[in-house]
Amino acid sequence: MEILISILPILALIVCMMGFKLSGDKSALIALVLTVIIGLWAAPSMGFAPEAFEVSGVGWALVEGILKAIFPILLIILMAIFSYNVLLESRQIEIIKSQFTGLSDDPRIRVLLLVWGFGGLLEGMAGFGTAVAIPAAILISLGFKPAFSALVSLLANSVATGFGAVGVPVITLANEVANGAASTELVQQISANVVVQLSLLMFIIPYLILFLTDRRAKAQLSNVILALIVGVVSLAVQYVAARYLGAETPAILGSIASIIVIVAYAKIQERYFKRKENQTGQKAVVHKYTASETIKAWSVYALILVFIILASPLSGPIGQGLKQIAVSKIHLPIYPEGKFFQFAWLSNAALMLFLGAFLGGLIQGLGVKQLFLVFAKTVVGLRKTTVTIISLIALSSVMTYSGMILVIAKALADATGSMYPLVAPLIGAIGTFVTGSDTSSNILFGKLQANVAANINVDTNWLAAANTAGATGGKIISPQSIAIATAACKEEGTEGQILRSALPYALFYVIVAGAMVFFLA
Repeated sequence: MEILISILPILALIVCMMGFKLSGDKSALIALVLTVIIGLWAAPSMGFAPEAFEVSGVGWALVEGILKAIFPILLIILMAIFSYNVLLESRQIEIIKSQFTGLSDDPRIRVLLLVWGFGGLLEGMAGFGTAVAIPAAILISLGFKPAFSALVSLLANSVATGFGAVGVPVITLANEVANGAASTELVQQISANVVVQLSLLMFIIPYLILFLTDRRAKAQLSNVILALIVGVVSLAVQYVAARYLGAETPAILGSIASIIVIVAYAKIQERYFKRKENQTGQKAVVHKYTASETIKAWSVYALILVFIILASPLSGPIGQGLKQIAVSKIHLPIYPEGKFFQFAWLSNAALMLFLGAFLGGLIQGLGVKQLFLVFAKTVVGLRKTTVTIISLIALSSVMTYSGMILVIAKALADATGSMYPLVAPLIGAIGTFVTGSDTSSNILFGKLQANVAANINVDTNWLAAANTAGATGGKIISPQSIAIATAACKEEGTEGQILRSALPYALFYVIVAGAMVFFLA
């Protein structure tokens, strides 16, 4: 009964979105109301909620959820879409589109470069939805359908998520395993384990993206070849970075390497295998832009990347200094002594996105008033997404503090016994599905995975890493990620449709990760 009650909010969310085809905001609100009812009545009366979790605990869990939703998730979504809207207003998106189409007339190259290469780079540096929102919006501007753009962006935003936001998920996981500040060696070991467990998926996901872009039988050989090339480079670079540098750089360096090989492949393909021809059979004319035109068009995204690097640990003293300045700390009654909800105003990705978009907009010829009007329109356009995100984060907070999440995880562990490594990634995926965050999943279940490993004689670091491996798959169907995708594609209300299309890929992803964890343990 405890298990059935604990999974009711998740089932309600899925049924509302997929069964009744309700919009994301309505589905999330219904699931949140049900979660609050369970948290107020069922969890305490049945005894699986913590002793300190009373009626006021539900209220404070809701407060925490609202705070987490706004700072920084909603702010980052808002600024990511604002940056794209600036490009629309200045019309510089036309140059970016032209350069992408000029790079290759093959849509597979454009899609893979955007969602796997550029998207992976954004995930590695900023995380929190930027890698879904920005590539999806650019794909639509290139003429791709919104549903397709959302799906491939969600698929691509999987493997890199483990090392997103400069390695925060894996570093957090290592700290959970170490019961404090993890050593450099422990972070490197867990990071390397994550890469190994995801190694097969580094080939599969690029192929799926290419296949979804071009399903013709005659295109599959080249799809396989390009997926193999990108997979080998991603795996090699990420493993070396993880094993010898730690968790901060695998996604960043792997994405940069992928961008280089994809561009090289496009040039070789263009030169030796294909001709750019239009429908009349004549060679298509590719417009050449000057360096100043290119810099102006890319100024928004270039500045965003520069600011994100400056605010990250990669910048050394600058990034560390910004993290210590203007930090708001709030101690909620639901927290143990010494724990705070905190938000760094000067080092968060939302500010970096805003600065890059605003200054880039000025460079592109927009006025200050014009930029604020674009910003206001962006805020209004995200009203439904705001309801969805706040409801989902609040839901995850109530489920966490009331003990529902732990009940689900322990039930899976008890039911599987020695076969547990096979389902360990599933627990991580459930954590991400509910919370929308790989980091939150690691906080929820990282220690649990390590404890189970000790009981079944499996390497602790290996099974802990399995949580992140599965969490990256859960990211594909996380309602929060789907809400970000629909907001970027201006397709609010289609969340259930996107969830249905993404669900088979997410299940396959978790099965592959489970097999890797089980057979290599």
